[in-house]
Amino acid sequence: MSPFSRCVLALVATIGVACATQAQQSDSAIGVWATDGYGLVFDVRADSVSSFEVTKVSCIPALEAATTVAPPGALAAYKSPSGSVTFAMFPGDTRGRARIDVPSRASDMILRRIDGKPAVCDASMPNTPLSNFDVFAETWAEHYPFFPEKKTDWPKVVADNRSRVSDATTPEQLFGILSRMIAPFEDAHSSISASSIKRLFAGARTSPSSLTSAAERDQAWALVSRYVTGTLQTFCQGRVEFGMLGADIGYVRIRSFSGYSSDGSFESGLTALEAALDTVFANSRSWKGLVIDVRVNGGGADPYGLAIARRLTATPYTAYAKQARSDPVDATKWTPEQTSVVQPSNRPSFHGPIVELIGIQSISAAETFTQALMNRQPQITRIGETTQGVFSDVLSRTLPNGWRFGLANERFVTNGRYYDHFGIAPDIAVESLTPAARATGRDAAIEKALSLLQAK
Repeated sequence: MSPFSRCVLALVATIGVACATQAQQSDSAIGVWATDGYGLVFDVRADSVSSFEVTKVSCIPALEAATTVAPPGALAAYKSPSGSVTFAMFPGDTRGRARIDVPSRASDMILRRIDGKPAVCDASMPNTPLSNFDVFAETWAEHYPFFPEKKTDWPKVVADNRSRVSDATTPEQLFGILSRMIAPFEDAHSSISASSIKRLFAGARTSPSSLTSAAERDQAWALVSRYVTGTLQTFCQGRVEFGMLGADIGYVRIRSFSGYSSDGSFESGLTALEAALDTVFANSRSWKGLVIDVRVNGGGADPYGLAIARRLTATPYTAYAKQARSDPVDATKWTPEQTSVVQPSNRPSFHGPIVELIGIQSISAAETFTQALMNRQPQITRIGETTQGVFSDVLSRTLPNGWRFGLANERFVTNGRYYDHFGIAPDIAVESLTPAARATGRDAAIEKALSLLQAK
C-alpha cells in the first residue's frame, strides 16, 4: 500500500476506490487538471466535476459528479448521481499538483493543473463508423507501450484497416475490423465490449494447458485433493484455500486476487485476507516448506499480493517499480517509477523454503504477485509453465457509439526487467494441467514441489 492511504475515495468507475497525499499546502481544486499518462482531464468546479478521456482526435465525456462532503484534508469531493462514484482531490507535493492513490492498485495517479481543456474538447465527437475507428486507433497509438514486443507496425495496421471503413460500415463489420486489429497481440488485457450488438472480444494467449470451461477448472483444482491431509479450508469467499501436504508442508491456493468480501470493497477484502493469513500461518513454525499455487488465477488487486508477500519475508525488499506510458508520441517514455517495497509483517508469517506453482492461467495480479516474490530471500522456486504475460492495470475507454474497450498502458519493473508479453518463466518446467496430464489423475507440479521440499 502507498504511504498516502489515509482516506478512501473513488476516481472513476473503472478505477474504483482511491486516496491521495495530504501535503500541508494551500491550493484550490477548482480548475482544469490533467493526469501524467492515462489521458484523463478533469474540469473541477465549485459544485461539480466533469472528466474526459482525451486523445489527439477525441475528447469523450467520462464522469459527471456533484459536490459532496469532503474527507479531512481534501481540497474537494464529489459524488455521481447514482452515488456509486466519489471523486476527492488532495494536495500534491507542490502547488498545482495532486496525487491520487488507488488502494486496489500498486501506484498513484498524478494530476497537474493546466490552463484549460484541450482544444479537441471544444467540439463534440460525431458518432460515425470512421470516428469510432479513429478514436480506437488513436487511443492505442497514444497509450499502448508494447508494439515492439508484439512486432507490430501500428500505423500500418491502422492504414490497412481504415480504408475498409465507410459510412456504410455496419456495427458488426466495425466490431470485426477493430477486434481483428488487436487479436494478433494475444493480450489478455485487451478487450472490446459492444453492448449495442451484444458482442465481446477478449484477447488471450493460449496453450494446451489453457482451461476454457468451468468443468476443466474444477477438474484441475480437484487434482490436489489426493495430496492434501484432510480437507482444504476456504477463506475470502472461497478465493483463498489452505491445507497441509502431509505433516509439515503447507499448501495455499489462491484462485483470485479479487472478490474477497461480500461487499466487494478492497478495504474489507484486505481485512478478510489478513484474517485468513493469520489462520494459515498460525502454526507455520513447524513447517518444512510451503507450496503456493496460482496456476489458475485470473488476477485482481495487486496490493493483495503484496500483503501476502509481507507474510513471507523477514527483511524488506523491493517488489517492483510501476510506471505508465507518459508520452502519446514516444512509446519509450514513462512516468517516474513508483516503487513497492515488501515490508515484513509482525503477524503470523512463514520465512522458510517456498515453491510457487505457476502457469499460463496465472494472469495479471497473479503475475505481479509472482514478480513480487522474485527478490524474496531465501529465493522461491517456481514450478510449472510460463505465465500469461499481462501486468498493467486495464486502461478502460469509451467510443462515441458507447462501446467500451480496454488496453494496457503500464509496466512493472523488477531488477531492471519487465515481463509484459513474455510472461514469467518457471525455474523448473512441469506440465500438469494439459488434458493428458489431468487424465492421469495426478498433479505432476505438486509432486515435483513435494520432492524438492522434502529433500530440504
